Amino acid sequence: MTPKILLTEPIATPGMELLRAAGEVHVAHATDPATLAGPLTTADALVVRSSPVTAGMLEAGRRLRVVGRHGTGLDGIDLAAADRLGIPVVGTPGANAESVAEFVILAALTLARQAPSAAASLTRGAFPAGRSLPSAVVAAGLTGTMLAGRTLGLVGLGAIGRGVAARAQGLGMNVIGYDVATATPPPGVRLVALDDLLREADVVSLHVPQTPQTTGLIGAAALARMRPDALLVNTARAGVVDSGAVLAALDAGRLRGYAVDVFAPEPPRPDDPLLHHRRVFATPHMAAMTHDALDAMAVAVARSVIAHLQAPGGTQP
Repeated sequence: MTPKILLTEPIATPGMELLRAAGEVHVAHATDPATLAGPLTTADALVVRSSPVTAGMLEAGRRLRVVGRHGTGLDGIDLAAADRLGIPVVGTPGANAESVAEFVILAALTLARQAPSAAASLTRGAFPAGRSLPSAVVAAGLTGTMLAGRTLGLVGLGAIGRGVAARAQGLGMNVIGYDVATATPPPGVRLVALDDLLREADVVSLHVPQTPQTTGLIGAAALARMRPDALLVNTARAGVVDSGAVLAALDAGRLRGYAVDVFAPEPPRPDDPLLHHRRVFATPHMAAMTHDALDAMAVAVARSVIAHLQAPGGTQP
């Protein structure tokens, strides 16, 4: 019998084509469990992007043989319930690593050079005629810093962290790293304890999943260990950072800048103070959003889902 594949939202065309060749595809254009409850009862596979998968959804999917996540993290999926029900969960680890790694460098450079503030000043006419623009930039306090010769601290040395390390070394940065699971660092990266990384790094970039051990990892105590002129980049998960502690550090001059691409909830509230702070570069969870990465993730999740459906006993009549 042709398997039925339910997607909460469309994925990139290469992945959609693979899924349509393997089964009957239905796109719900919805992420809430109540709307999905009906379609889930006849689905053999469920593919989600960033929306959660609850125990109730898994229980409603009596035919489910696999859940695919279009992305690297599985933290929005009730893995305990999936394990209890015997439903495999697959993601796309590494498929967006290059895209995110490039974005981290963009974010660090943006903070280091005060690019958003400079662009806003120019737009509102803050540089009147009568003096050179270079002099006006200096007078406005918009001179930035170079990354060359400075130290990047990577918290997490998976595929993304390693990609960032290679790019940072190309810029002439010294790179140090902390990872509880890594015994052999990437070439040119020195492994250190987390406290030492926070003390030494001019730029700290986070590349760990959100788990009970990493939730709130960068809070008031960690920020107090960082250099007062340091920059913090978070493209991992919102909960890894205590946003209130970051705001306090920025206001007190104990942190020079914060680049954040992840929020809780998403989208963030319009009055979220991080969106309006002059030392924050905030973006809408777009680090992995390149055509290249979206195609790669779509193909990866489609292939993994199809492999489970086509395995012996993978579908039911």
